[in-house]
Parts: sequence; structure tokens; C-alpha cells
Amino acid sequence: QVPLVESGGGLVQPGESLRLSCTASAGAFYFDGFNMGWFRQGSGKEREFVALIQSGGSTRYADSMKGRFAISRDNAKKTHYLQMNSLSPEDTAIYYCAADWDTFKLQRGDAQYWGPGTQVTVSS
Repeated sequence: QVPLVESGGGLVQPGESLRLSCTASAGAFYFDGFNMGWFRQGSGKEREFVALIQSGGSTRYADSMKGRFAISRDNAKKTHYLQMNSLSPEDTAIYYCAADWDTFKLQRGDAQYWGPGTQVTVSS
């Protein structure tokens, strides 16, 4: 059973917006108590941190994403989201969601649970 599943990726033009979703599988872990995050990996690049939202709702963003991306969560749906605005070709990557009870482990990419990823392509 895959603990997390992303959706919402696709092809968009520069300047457009996209919202990614990440849903936890039923019974995979206690969603409400976990911190949730997003990472991305472009072709030939290392995976990088994008954003996280703690169980209590506090958020953190990579500096390059601040002001353009917004992370949120809906505990009732066991889902968290990444709203991405003003997309550029540099945002093209596979986006992964992740979860961990430890914020620091999550932010450095050492999360306990991962999704398989969803492709986002920004191109005219």
C-alpha cells in the first residue's frame, strides 16, 4: 500500500497556476499528527525542499518559493495541497509529497513516508 499519493500535476504554460494534492492512504499513519511537506526534483538536479506544514498548521517555505507557493492541509480529507502560482519553466520537476512526525527530518528530506511523485511541466 502506497502511504501517500500525489495528484494534480500536468503541463501548464508560463505564468499559469497549478494545485497539487497529496492524500494519505487510509490507515497508513495518523495524518493529523504528522507534518506534511513537498519536495521537487528537476531533470539532472538534486531533490530540493519546497514547503512544509506542521501538524499545528505552521508553514515553512524554501526562499525561492515564498510568495508564489502556498501549502495547506485538510485533516478531514487526509490531504494536503500545494498551490503554485506564476509558474516558470524552472519549476518543471517531479513533485513529491512526504510526511514525518519530526519537522527537522521532514525538511531535510529524511521523511518516513513518501509519495511516488507527480510530474509538473511548465512550457509554452
